Amino acid sequence: MPELEQELQLARTATGDDLSALLYHPAPQVLAALLENPALDETKLCLLLSRKDLPTEVLENIGTRKNLLKSYSVKRALLFHPRAPRLACLRLLRDIYLMDLVQFTLSPAVSVELKLLAEGQIVARLPQLPLGQKIALARRGPTHVAGALVAEGLANVLPVALDNPFLTEAQVLKALAREKTSLRVVQAIASHRKWSQTYNVRLALVRNPSAPLATVLAYLPHLTVSDLRELAAPGIVPENLRRYLQAEVQRRMRASKALADKNSKP
Repeated sequence: MPELEQELQLARTATGDDLSALLYHPAPQVLAALLENPALDETKLCLLLSRKDLPTEVLENIGTRKNLLKSYSVKRALLFHPRAPRLACLRLLRDIYLMDLVQFTLSPAVSVELKLLAEGQIVARLPQLPLGQKIALARRGPTHVAGALVAEGLANVLPVALDNPFLTEAQVLKALAREKTSLRVVQAIASHRKWSQTYNVRLALVRNPSAPLATVLAYLPHLTVSDLRELAAPGIVPENLRRYLQAEVQRRMRASKALADKNSKP
């Protein structure tokens, strides 16, 4: 016990090489005592946070000390630590720079909950961002950010966002389902080499009144009869398109009957 007391006292007062050596001490009590040392500057604290084996209680301790979290580098190092406590991360997300938030959302070690919250922080900042940053986010931003940029529909951003490798079908469908989806967004999706070939996106485009009629008609032969019938129900699509849907259902029925008759002949 006296030996531990000596180590704790040293941790609170050490400087120079002695302090640097204590950053790698295995005992949580000693590491906690280090946090009270006035000589523990930003550089040394970040070095301490670079330890992947840092005990959770030490991380929680750092996360509650406002004097230690005045430094942006310390905030970032704590947020990115694989053992960072959830509550500390929730508080830190508001203070993290945009591109660091993006990097955080793309880290495989981050929980789904924190990723979604971080993406929400980025999306909330989108209206204030300059065009250059929006294009950068459209290129490599996370899923919900790419989806928000697609829905926003800026001419220089939209095609880049549609090519984003993290953009999902769900986000494209969400953009098409919005009440005020712009014509530019609908047309860009309808002509996109990937999304225009996706079945559920095609269904959403058929439902969308802004979709080009020629494009929609080209989709009809590739839709299932059950989906065609559902779309042809009253009130789903405009009446002129509904007639095309009904005609396609009839064509399929005739083709199916003709094939059945041919197969039944001896």
